[in-house]
Amino acid sequence: MAISRPVTHAVEGSTLADILERVLDKGIVIAGDIKVNLVEIELLTLQIRLVVCSVDKAIEMGMDWWTHNPNLCSRAPARNLPPEPTDDPAVKNP
Repeated sequence: MAISRPVTHAVEGSTLADILERVLDKGIVIAGDIKVNLVEIELLTLQIRLVVCSVDKAIEMGMDWWTHNPNLCSRAPARNLPPEPTDDPAVKNP
């Protein structure tokens, strides 16, 4: 006697939250190149690299550029920018 069982699919119980959790946990990389040529002369090349993952996964992969940017992280060292030029004759411009 054969026992019938329902067929289950991998996507059956996946919600958007499940998919997002999996992508952020494992990470995903999207890469592409776009080249614009005119009469065999390359005018423009765009190299696109997109990494989507959680912050923890990014740090695990060695990506931590935001920790060095003072606009994104309060613990990042401030950049020493030269003073802005002024029209005030009392202030000597470099």
